[in-house]
Amino acid sequence: MRHRKFGRTGWDVSEIGYGMWGMGGWTGSEDSESLGSLQRAVELGCNFFDTAWVYGEGHSEKLLGHVVKANLARKIHVASKVPPKSKTWPAPLNSSLEENYPPQHITEFVDKSLQNLGLDTLDLIQLHTWNDKWLEDSRIAPALQELKNSGKVRAVGLSLNRWQPWNGVQAVRAGMVDSVQVVYNIFDQNPEDELFPACREKNVAVIARVPFDEGSLTGTLTAASHWPVGDWRNGYFSGENLRETLQRVEALKKILPEGMTLPELALRFILSNPDVSTTIPGMRKTHNVDANLAGSESGPLSADLLAELRKHRWDRKLPVR
Repeated sequence: MRHRKFGRTGWDVSEIGYGMWGMGGWTGSEDSESLGSLQRAVELGCNFFDTAWVYGEGHSEKLLGHVVKANLARKIHVASKVPPKSKTWPAPLNSSLEENYPPQHITEFVDKSLQNLGLDTLDLIQLHTWNDKWLEDSRIAPALQELKNSGKVRAVGLSLNRWQPWNGVQAVRAGMVDSVQVVYNIFDQNPEDELFPACREKNVAVIARVPFDEGSLTGTLTAASHWPVGDWRNGYFSGENLRETLQRVEALKKILPEGMTLPELALRFILSNPDVSTTIPGMRKTHNVDANLAGSESGPLSADLLAELRKHRWDRKLPVR
């Protein structure tokens, strides 16, 4: 496993981390299987794990806490997230800091996460939504700094709204955060436009999430794909979005080098960008852990292949609310 510096924190983190959303409430998750997959990742050199209170209202955090306790001799970097008080994802453009992250709400959920994880200090706490407009509220920067001063967290970051990488550039340039988490993959390349240069300038770590576009870049989806009632993926991959996604995936398969899988291509595209500190695929089975973490060994893609992949950029937008 290769490691990279996590921005100005100076931490050495595995360039392939572990995203734990699926373990907190996705259909088909089993705790015993999740714990086995997490332990396998630790044994293979993964040392960055990203969870959140909202992933099962603390359930994912408790699973990670169990793994940390079982591996006290290893340095495991633990990242979690504070949910918005409004319980609204993404953050509405016209909402206020008071509606989403009043300082007392941030502190309350940091304490909940610490309890779930069984830790005294979190390596990284992130706000689970963000709007640069909230910088106008003078309370936010001192509130985040106080978390570090208190010893409850070592670093603070933002998890940016899906397909809004521009909505966080001001916070990065203000020097307020140590990291940003953003959707970045073969389809979603727009963080390269404004966000990555700002992070480079301020030495802010980049966590690339959704490396497989919620599953489409694994190449396993079909026109008949569906999930149990209540699973959020039924909405994400509904109607025209599923049809267009499948067309774009098929186009990628046509340029896939011999001997390379689509998931490997997806991960190595991300890791070919030195602005990325770590990427966090979701992995609920040990065979996924083995396959994904092996992507670190293969190194960057060729310049010619990267140039070809640039043509597969897909600029999507969130509904304005």
